[in-house]
Amino acid sequence: MSESNGAQTDGQQAAAAQLESQMQSLVDELLAKREHNLKGGGDEKIAKQHDRGKLTARERLDLLIDDGTFVELGMHGRPHFSQRALDGVDAPADGVVTGYGKVDGRLVCVAAYDFTVMAGSMGYTGEVKLSRVRALALNKRMPMIWLLDSAGARIQEAVGSLFAGSGHLFREQVTMSGVVPQIAAVMGPCAAGTAYIPALTDFLPMVKGQGSMALAGSHLVKAATGEDVTDEEIGGYKVHNRKSGVADMECADDAECIQAIKDYLSYMPSHSGEKPPYKATEDPVERAPDELLNILPESNRQPYDMYDLIKLIVDDGEYFDMKGKWAKSIITCFARMDGRSVGIVANQPKALGGILDNDSADKSARFINLCDAYNIPLIYLQDVPGFMVGSKVEEDGIIRHGAKMLYATSRATVPKVTILIRKCYGAGYYVMNGSGYEPDAIYAWPSAEISVMGAEGAVNIIGRSIIEAAEDPEAKREELLAQARKMIDVYLAAGNAMIDDVIDPRETRHCIIRALEMAENKHIDRPAKKHGVMPV
Repeated sequence: MSESNGAQTDGQQAAAAQLESQMQSLVDELLAKREHNLKGGGDEKIAKQHDRGKLTARERLDLLIDDGTFVELGMHGRPHFSQRALDGVDAPADGVVTGYGKVDGRLVCVAAYDFTVMAGSMGYTGEVKLSRVRALALNKRMPMIWLLDSAGARIQEAVGSLFAGSGHLFREQVTMSGVVPQIAAVMGPCAAGTAYIPALTDFLPMVKGQGSMALAGSHLVKAATGEDVTDEEIGGYKVHNRKSGVADMECADDAECIQAIKDYLSYMPSHSGEKPPYKATEDPVERAPDELLNILPESNRQPYDMYDLIKLIVDDGEYFDMKGKWAKSIITCFARMDGRSVGIVANQPKALGGILDNDSADKSARFINLCDAYNIPLIYLQDVPGFMVGSKVEEDGIIRHGAKMLYATSRATVPKVTILIRKCYGAGYYVMNGSGYEPDAIYAWPSAEISVMGAEGAVNIIGRSIIEAAEDPEAKREELLAQARKMIDVYLAAGNAMIDDVIDPRETRHCIIRALEMAENKHIDRPAKKHGVMPV
């Protein structure tokens, strides 16, 4: 009996060894496939990517994702079996690396297009993978990040009537909008349909000299219009950061772009159902810098740099600018006040006197909506001469554009604090969160002037005939100006309780922080509706 059992044990051992050998062979094959897929398009194409001054998709992910936390989904993806034209084509991961991991300890979903594989073109399988991670981001409430370096839709798969089944990715992005933060870094070409991915996200940095966005690349533009332009000329970083306003930031290289993503996320909650992250600071709440007394020039016709003021009141003088090279008469940036994330909307007297035009209204409206979606309090620093006037801006629809900013400020239900610094004129006072727009606190510096227009403008309009009829027109003008200045004195508004207080400029930081503490649990009920109709 013991010999039989021994023989049976030997047989079992032999069978187990055979199974182990078979499994080891399968594992070896798996590891070989993994190693192959990890190389993307292979050594030669990786070298070309580096020669262009760009990192590969996986190198970018290594910079972005915390060590050891990346979980890849769909590594073994390849062109879809139904695409007979691509039979036998080696396209590791189908040209896009997808998965999830942690950025500074917080889970995010990511998709990095791999230009070394079929120019990072968007294939059917790749889009199946993207749908998977977009669903994870939405259902698990994680930020979604795209690292874009793609020639656009894969022509071999998109040409033909089966194209009718595509496009759901953009609808899914719209569904995600305002629920989880969406970031798209343009680190290479981003042509045709791929260009709508970043356009629908919340934050869009571009790498100088590498990133480009256009609905049609240079070759298609040449064929369609005869225009001979480069991809850089038609949609490079200068176009979209300085002219179109589509992008939010210029970055010197891939590493700087990845850091910008991390910095942006540091101000954002993981989803709209939570508050933004808190960052401890040793910057005292009561800090009252004397430099604020010297910010304003002697004449209100002279400019100054609002960034100087911002640096003096926020935590540690640090801020994160959004669209800083576009529509420069308004500043939109993130900062922190006593550790809290805040969004700052500030007129910039250094650019066009801080006047509001079509682009600055659009820039502000988008930023206000972004902050409101993700529970980030808004700080308005007001020094505004009003909106641009003239036939040209009217033809360009300044009423419509200004209404966007008015709508956004009116709709925002996050804590809102307004500081009136100097000029507070006309409809500019309204859209910069004047007292009629539910500020949780509204304070004025002694230099503030609140009126439909400045004293000079009012005198020129209502006093023109009086001045012309006077024996001494200049003396009469000065007399009328003195009267007008009394009418716009900030203490009139304070005396009628239309603003909360007139403050020493050095108290600005302290007053904002105390107001944010008071409004932390703010809750506003709006009338029930499907949604409003924002002017666009």
